[in-house]
Amino acid sequence: MKKRVLIIYTGGTIGMIRDHKTKALIPFNFRTITDQIPELKHLNCHIAFHASQKAIDSSDVQPAFWEELASIIEKKYHQYDGFVILHGTDTMAYTASALSYMLENLGKPVILTGSQLPLGVIRTDAKRNLITAIEIAASKKLVPEVCIYFNSQLFRGNRAEKFTSSKFDAFQSLNFPVLAEAGVEMVFDERMILPKPKKKLKVNYGFNEHVLVLKLFPGLSPAVIDALSEIKSLRGIVLETFGSGNAPSTKKFLDSIERLIKNGIVVLNISQCSGGMVNQNKYETGIGLRDIGVISGGDMTTEAAITKMMFLLNRYSSRSDVKRELKKDHAGELSL
Repeated sequence: MKKRVLIIYTGGTIGMIRDHKTKALIPFNFRTITDQIPELKHLNCHIAFHASQKAIDSSDVQPAFWEELASIIEKKYHQYDGFVILHGTDTMAYTASALSYMLENLGKPVILTGSQLPLGVIRTDAKRNLITAIEIAASKKLVPEVCIYFNSQLFRGNRAEKFTSSKFDAFQSLNFPVLAEAGVEMVFDERMILPKPKKKLKVNYGFNEHVLVLKLFPGLSPAVIDALSEIKSLRGIVLETFGSGNAPSTKKFLDSIERLIKNGIVVLNISQCSGGMVNQNKYETGIGLRDIGVISGGDMTTEAAITKMMFLLNRYSSRSDVKRELKKDHAGELSL
């Protein structure tokens, strides 16, 4: 039997087409998509479409948007074998990470894709990305996780990051291998793909938005860090440190971070580097953070770390529970 795939259009460059009269880019009417991409008629699957009432730029994505996507998948879960989400590239990795935590026991592929050039442009990458994402969603080789497909590569969604705005290979995953590569044939790395869960899908809603990312740089004043303590609603900080989790070892800096922790704020340490991982036991500059209660984020991306923090802070009221769960791998986002 042919598999059924639901395409969810949210907005982004992939959904734009050039108006013949004004020459301006306008949102595409997906009811006529087979006129633009006739190849879709030849795919060995049934395709249905769901378009958001209003297409949004991915820079406007908020947690409520993630919940809307999860709700669509939950309602349509038993009707379709796979899902393809068309999304702007700027925050695609955030959405993929958030969905990976929300869709617990996911047993079907959820593939996010987009493009660097609009659908109506001659050299567009939109057609190839969309066609292949659908092929993966309908493939006999099951990929039961949230993924990003872009420029011939299938990434685990919570392991990917957008690293360039000017090339077709916009995404990378330095800390985890790609799940598949689309060349002349589709080649899956079955060792890396998560196994199909035995339990039923459970969708967990809710994110705590009282978090922030603090990126260290030479010259960052401890007074600036101290000012964060005045934000009464602040619950969590993702601290982007140098190299393998290093930070200034001065007493003023460490005292400022420790005051945040004593004020009930959870601090998670991730590296500013795209590759490698945090090791708070390696250098004195990392040991200092460990000793005052900073949690190691291992090899998580910024996108995976901040969405995980938001997700767990909403799910658990106890700070000790949040800290415990931050150390766990929930959806393949963390190497243990």
